[in-house]
Amino acid sequence: MDNLTNTKSSNVYLITAVASLGGLLFGYDTAVISGAVGALRSFFIDELSTDPALAQSAIIQYKAIIVLSCLTVFGLFGAFFFRFFKRTTSIILLVLTFLIGGWLLYANFISEETVLSETLTNSILGFMVSSALVGCIIGASLGDRVANSVGRRNGLLIAAFLFFISAAGSGYPELLNPFSSGDLSTFIVYRIIGGIGVGLASMLAPLYIAEMAPANIRGKLVSCNQLAIVGGMLIVYFVNYFIVKGQSDQWINTIGWRYMFLSECIPAVLFLISLFFVPKTPRFQVLKGNDEAAIETLTKYNGPSKASLILTEIKRSFKIKKAPWLSYGWGIIIIGLLLSVFQQFVGINVVLYYAPEIFKGMGMKTDASMLQTIIVGIINLIFTVIAIFTVDKFGRKKLMFIGSVIMAVSMIGLGTVLYSQDTGMAALLLMLLYIAAFAVSWGPVTWVLLSEIFPNKIKGAMAIAVAVQWLANLLVSWTFPMMNNNTYLTETFHNGFAYWVYGIMAVLSGIFILKFVPETKGKTLEEMEQIWEPKQDVPTVNN
Repeated sequence: MDNLTNTKSSNVYLITAVASLGGLLFGYDTAVISGAVGALRSFFIDELSTDPALAQSAIIQYKAIIVLSCLTVFGLFGAFFFRFFKRTTSIILLVLTFLIGGWLLYANFISEETVLSETLTNSILGFMVSSALVGCIIGASLGDRVANSVGRRNGLLIAAFLFFISAAGSGYPELLNPFSSGDLSTFIVYRIIGGIGVGLASMLAPLYIAEMAPANIRGKLVSCNQLAIVGGMLIVYFVNYFIVKGQSDQWINTIGWRYMFLSECIPAVLFLISLFFVPKTPRFQVLKGNDEAAIETLTKYNGPSKASLILTEIKRSFKIKKAPWLSYGWGIIIIGLLLSVFQQFVGINVVLYYAPEIFKGMGMKTDASMLQTIIVGIINLIFTVIAIFTVDKFGRKKLMFIGSVIMAVSMIGLGTVLYSQDTGMAALLLMLLYIAAFAVSWGPVTWVLLSEIFPNKIKGAMAIAVAVQWLANLLVSWTFPMMNNNTYLTETFHNGFAYWVYGIMAVLSGIFILKFVPETKGKTLEEMEQIWEPKQDVPTVNN
């Protein structure tokens, strides 16, 4: 019996490790850009200022990409209208969204002259860094459809292939260019392709683990995906550091940044190959009417005594009727959306994506800035582990509020230190304190809250919260260079302005948590339903 149990445990941990590679690539792909920001500006953008014809062509293509990206995002988010409103109302809102959004886009962006201004330069750089997030929105929006059509495992195979294509194309966009576009535009397209892989993996990897893991260790194994994401970020920080260590800026700006993106090919290929050796989930097999394959997999990972019972439970779960997303009122929807928005508006991905550039702005050289980024990754990993082991002990609400307070102090303090032009140890310590506060609170605990506050009948509403989270990430990452590199703001605030903005957002996030978010610690899903039922229209909860 012990040997059988050990074998089952080994099998489960093995498939968890394979699926968690999806989370690792998620973190790797989103963080790899951090070491290349300066080089990308030098390689792709600086030459535009000396070649007006090249600049005009690049700007036209950039505008086209922005228009297509906006239309895609408008369409994907517009589809959510049909889950909240009647068909006629949804169509009207969708048309208004396209008309208003299109007019704003034309008036404030498309109609502008094709001249490389400072604002446009910073906009292009910001979008190059954050363009993968457009793909993340697409991938996350399509994740449920992919999971139910080709399956969880096969969906991860698609993600692995997209990771590989993106890594190779981002490294050499001028050679791998089937789009007949400029190098800058081609690079952006490949980053969006990688983002689609991230979006798919962000949904399918934890879903695959949850459906394969026995109930008694499911929480621990699903947590491995979050650790893998943070671990992937830390690994790429090390990779970037060793690529640039001892190299000249000229080499980094022409060759080094390519190696950063190409390095992702290695874990992508490993992930792709490994997925062929793990099974499809029993839930997907039942969904497709293949009960024999489902019972075989369940027996292998849960034992013969539990396999039949679990299969019965899976079949019963398909009979649960889904309720309209507004069954519990707007309150729960708004809280879910604001949890996602504040998680990004406190500025975490600015630190993760632009860390080396931030440290360079503090006067550090390239090697030193990369080394400091590794420290950021280590702090992020350590405090994420702490969060996993404390969230059930201290509660979600308390951790989130404490995190908001410390992040507010850290960001306002960092902005003040930069404003006073004191870029020594104080700035670094405030940055690390901010990372620790986020990693132990808003980083992992937001996902815990999102998974708990939505009752089973409207669990699908979590999709819009996740999509909004990617959109908020895109907005913050795209606008940071516009604030941080703006001549007026830099001369006036010495790069402190953006951090004050994020500090204010942290203050607002703390007020939001304190007044509107319920404590879900120790509550069953049925108890959560009772919390929302008497307060369907007001996003306020008394604990």
